[in-house]
Amino acid sequence: MKPVFIFSPYWMGQPSPSRLALARHNWRLVLVDLPPDAAPLERMGLLTRALSEEVAAARSAGHLPVVIAGDCTFSIGVAAGLQRQTPEFTLVWFDAHGDFNTPETTPSGFIGGMPLAMLCGRGDQTIVQGAGAAVVPERHVILTDARDLDPGEKEAVAGSGLTHLPDMADLLTLSLPDRPIYIHFDVDVLHLSDLSAVNYKAEGGPSLALVEQVLARLAGTGQVAAVSVTMWNPELDESGTAEAVVMGLVERLVDRLAEVSGG
Repeated sequence: MKPVFIFSPYWMGQPSPSRLALARHNWRLVLVDLPPDAAPLERMGLLTRALSEEVAAARSAGHLPVVIAGDCTFSIGVAAGLQRQTPEFTLVWFDAHGDFNTPETTPSGFIGGMPLAMLCGRGDQTIVQGAGAAVVPERHVILTDARDLDPGEKEAVAGSGLTHLPDMADLLTLSLPDRPIYIHFDVDVLHLSDLSAVNYKAEGGPSLALVEQVLARLAGTGQVAAVSVTMWNPELDESGTAEAVVMGLVERLVDRLAEVSGG
């Protein structure tokens, strides 16, 4: 499948000029005229709906959508677009955090800490409904790393149907279901020594080398149907180091996917 890069330069429902400035000439920009009086969740619903249309169009054309976006709520739009042709898939979620909070468990109220829970039908469903996404069964989700969990979130993950792999190396040997794979990758999962230009830093984490091994293993299944990347904060990346690390990682993943598909 030919990769199609799709870029949504927003952060938590707001336009992000610093992210937009990083757009590359061959990326499809998803820009939305947001109503000024719309509530934050409504804005995110509109943004994820627009993204879902682009993802669905890429899939319909036989392409691989590779989404670069400002925060993890955009995963809901990717899932919605993928579900048009692929109702069931395995979601492999790479993140330093669980993103499995709900209004009942979150100590901060931060919406960016809730999208995986939302996708699984927990908590507020405004963004999910706005995007047109169906609930992803927890048994179809693999959450890896998630080394920084809030107390209530930790309990929720432990009591859920998710497969939680704190040690990412376990993904190298885990038996994967025979179904399409959606890779969601939040760059803050990387060890801070490899990438530190993120908003919510978490000590520890996997090395870049291990992440590359795991992504190559997933690519080697020939089952990857979509990829999304929650990007670094460009305002913390004056040197461009984070951009080089992440885009190098993405480009090597795309190259591996092309090898596997014979493209």
